[in-house]
Amino acid sequence: MKKTVKKLRIDKILSHMGYGTRSEIKKAVKNGYVTVNGKTIKDSGMQVDPDLDIVDIDGEVVKYREFIYLMLHKPPGVISATEDVREETVIDLLDEEYIIFQPFPVGRLDKDTEGLLLLTNDGQLAHNLLSPRKHVPKTYEAKVVGSIGDKEIKAFQQGVTLDDGYVTKPAELIVTSREQTDTGMISNIQVTIHEGKFHQVKRMFESVDSKVLYLKRISMGSLRLDPELPIGTYRELTEEELNSLIN
Repeated sequence: MKKTVKKLRIDKILSHMGYGTRSEIKKAVKNGYVTVNGKTIKDSGMQVDPDLDIVDIDGEVVKYREFIYLMLHKPPGVISATEDVREETVIDLLDEEYIIFQPFPVGRLDKDTEGLLLLTNDGQLAHNLLSPRKHVPKTYEAKVVGSIGDKEIKAFQQGVTLDDGYVTKPAELIVTSREQTDTGMISNIQVTIHEGKFHQVKRMFESVDSKVLYLKRISMGSLRLDPELPIGTYRELTEEELNSLIN
């Protein structure tokens, strides 16, 4: 949840905003490069209200904020993690101005899955969206093997049994079109689930003797993937989008 920030140390504010390490900021303060409300300060531990006080470092006004909220159109081949020694992560797609906030993905998308992924450093919001008790809906578009029809739609409505014996919560399955290919019938579907088990959508279709060929998440709760957002790019949430997630 977004919260009001009150008194914070100057060195914490400046380091949080990427102006250097605590020791570097301490040196900048000592050398007279930092002002608060137009007055040069000498104590990097001085506390200010970032919402009210004007902090300036080397002629640049510091625009402090505690949290960031990014909508990413995740491409396939990138993993939903903050770091990995072998694989490219979603954090690797961000500019340094956002990396300094130490954002993390809210939930995960499989490596080969594309679509909506929320990145933030707001732990409370992430917890609310991921809590099993909240049953936050997630909607996907997919191409799956076979002619999906009423039988599969009913099975998803009732909940299907996964390979480990777990019975899923009811899910909404819609067939948007079917196409005949050289290798057989392909169904284009939209499915909404209310939980987030490992590889859940893929395993649900396996339970009805189908296979997911392509998967894309298009929404999570009230947040919908911006259709104008190119794959592999991101943008900050609008105030309206953020308020719909918080409220």
